[in-house]
Amino acid sequence: MPSRYAPSVPTHEPQHEPTHLRLAVDRASPVPLYFQLARQLETAIGEGTLAPGSLLGNEIELAARLGLSRPTVRQAIRSLVDKGLLVRRRGVGTQVVHSRVARQLELSSLYDDLLAAGLHPSTQVLHNTRADAPAEVAAALELPGSGQVAVVHRLRLTRGEPMAYLCNYLPCDLLELPTAELESTGLYALMRHQGITMHSAQQEVGARIATDEECALLAEPPGAALLTMRRTTYDDRGRPIEYASHVYRASRYAFEFRLLVRG
Repeated sequence: MPSRYAPSVPTHEPQHEPTHLRLAVDRASPVPLYFQLARQLETAIGEGTLAPGSLLGNEIELAARLGLSRPTVRQAIRSLVDKGLLVRRRGVGTQVVHSRVARQLELSSLYDDLLAAGLHPSTQVLHNTRADAPAEVAAALELPGSGQVAVVHRLRLTRGEPMAYLCNYLPCDLLELPTAELESTGLYALMRHQGITMHSAQQEVGARIATDEECALLAEPPGAALLTMRRTTYDDRGRPIEYASHVYRASRYAFEFRLLVRG
């Protein structure tokens, strides 16, 4: 997926001084003490109280502050290391890696979902032009082989950290796509503002190894895994109005499925 330019992105997370949280455990509860501590730390990470790069302090300090044994604290930290939320770094300590975004599979905008989750999304528009539709896009949008489309490539960030690389293709006559507005709000919000009703979509989710360009854009190491999403969106008249090809950092992002059991 080509882009006009690749913005500079941090190659490593900032380090912050040890963070002192208000933590407490209920010894009368049947819930294991290590699990109570792990849940409080996970909540703090998810809410942003513990930002990426924050240091927890060592196990001895946490154990003394909470009146817990070191094995109990170690078990709580290990459970979050296993989830990919914390990392132990020699000479640095236990550090917050990231808060992973879990997104339900539905017809919604990533921008709106991140905003609703309090994650303060921002956008960098890398490419905004018109071009001949690639064969896959022309087929999805039901265009003639030589038809043109509006092409928008964006980098979506949360708290200044790249989260996803978004490539969208739309019929040229659908709506205007000013770059300034694309950087201040979501694409679907612009469509709704123009009176476009999104009714349904056909979507495919997968995974693959990132290209060198994608690694640079998303601040991932070479060979990192990416989640992929391809979507064709239809309006309330059944007209295809958008073809999207998005990639997400698997280290920062997850899709959630809701399954129904049929008897």
